[in-house]
Amino acid sequence: MPYRETKIEKLYYSIGEVAEMFSVNTSHIRYWEKEFDIIKPKKNKKGNRFFTKADIDNFHLIYHLVKERGMTLNGAKLKLKENKEDTQNNFDVVSRLKDIKNLLLEMKEMI
Repeated sequence: MPYRETKIEKLYYSIGEVAEMFSVNTSHIRYWEKEFDIIKPKKNKKGNRFFTKADIDNFHLIYHLVKERGMTLNGAKLKLKENKEDTQNNFDVVSRLKDIKNLLLEMKEMI
């Protein structure tokens, strides 16, 4: 049986890693953390922030509303307070459709 490496998923991400995921500055991440109540990173004694997978998912949602849909921060806050579940479902559908589009484009390139 061939050796297969198991994929290890991290439990915590540093602020630098999160900023790199979204191609923004670390100050941007700190600002969103201050503005949105749904982002609650763990902090160690030195004050370093460690973000969980749930925080990353919330960042994806906020990024989608603010950067991709062009909402203001106040508009995004209201949207998340009013109906976060519906917003999350819409985001999931959009991301799945993007994945399908990319798959179809790859298939088209192969033909």
